[in-house]
Amino acid sequence: MTIDPTNAGANGLVDRAKNILLTPKAEWEKIAAEPFDLQKLYTGYVVPLAALAAVCGFIGMSLVGMSAFGISYRVPIVTGIVQAVVQIALSTAMVYVMALVTNALAPNFGSQQDVERAHKLAAYGCTAGFLAGVFAILPPLALLGLVGLYSLYLIYVGLPVMMKTPQDKVIGYVVVIVLVTIVIGVVVNLVLGTI
Repeated sequence: MTIDPTNAGANGLVDRAKNILLTPKAEWEKIAAEPFDLQKLYTGYVVPLAALAAVCGFIGMSLVGMSAFGISYRVPIVTGIVQAVVQIALSTAMVYVMALVTNALAPNFGSQQDVERAHKLAAYGCTAGFLAGVFAILPPLALLGLVGLYSLYLIYVGLPVMMKTPQDKVIGYVVVIVLVTIVIGVVVNLVLGTI
């Protein structure tokens, strides 16, 4: 019996996140075989992980604050809350757009277009990036958020399984997805920066 991680509460989410990080190849095979429900994928997995990162960022910037050279700074509470809510919304939108772009580019890399699998790839492939957001809870540790780059590897391993990408085209496909994600990330940061 398989537990649907998007419908099993916190235990399913934790198990999926742990499995995708520790045994990505086997987990991608399980993910590929699971039924698809867009709403459950986003409300049961993407939004909670995006919220975890946003809440940690809020705590780090609004409650803990930053200090350097004897000067301390904290983001005002209301501003921090607004930033966290916007971060959750934009992170979720970023995953959605990444899925659409991944699906649209599939034929260019000898892959099969499948919007459902593209959403799964984007959602579960971003797990490491979302979880790396916990380091923002203490601003001096924020640099450790670079471990979120492990998401690149997760996508690399997931492309052949989810999008049927030939092995010789996986690296190019990952690079294009990363470039698009960077552009999306810049836009997200610009929007967050204006608040």
